[in-house]
Amino acid sequence: MLQTTAAVICGEKDVRLRTFDLPQISDDELLVKNISNSICLSTYKAALLGSKHKRVPENIDEVPVMTGHEYAGVIVEVGANLRDKYKSGEPFVLQPAMGLPTGYSPGYSYETFGGNATYSIIPKVAIDLGCVLPYKSTYYANASLAEPMSCIIGAFHASYHTTPYVYEHEMGIKEGGSLALLACAVLWVSVLSITLSTVQ
Repeated sequence: MLQTTAAVICGEKDVRLRTFDLPQISDDELLVKNISNSICLSTYKAALLGSKHKRVPENIDEVPVMTGHEYAGVIVEVGANLRDKYKSGEPFVLQPAMGLPTGYSPGYSYETFGGNATYSIIPKVAIDLGCVLPYKSTYYANASLAEPMSCIIGAFHASYHTTPYVYEHEMGIKEGGSLALLACAVLWVSVLSITLSTVQ
């Protein structure tokens, strides 16, 4: 059995570093070695709220959940039913937005599925939803930023402005208008870059 060491949520304001045995993967799962995981403010929020967070199960005092959803790594073992699609040794990046009705997602809801761990198991549901993407580089930190970058790009695509009493959305930044940018750390550079590329 393979052991993993993971940061797990055990309750409100209760995150612990825990080493435990991972179960043998099923024919429809992947065992992965996590190389990089970026830290998201929503992970901090889940750590503060524990099971009061909408994505965190109620029984985390009995079954703690792995943290971390913005991660990338290398596939270690491939379930028998997936060997035509995935290979051991292949780099991957995880797309964590699974869109399940329960809201469950990696880094919040699963005992063995999260990025703040040395090894984790990617379950069938995430694989079936196309959340395991190939990564064609060796700098895994960039891959870990794929999800926050997609959020920034999505926000720019969703931005609009209106004219008072005219009920039509005009997409994009208002020509000649003003824009307030709120961001931090490395994402600030990304927001600024995208802003400058969209403004004429």
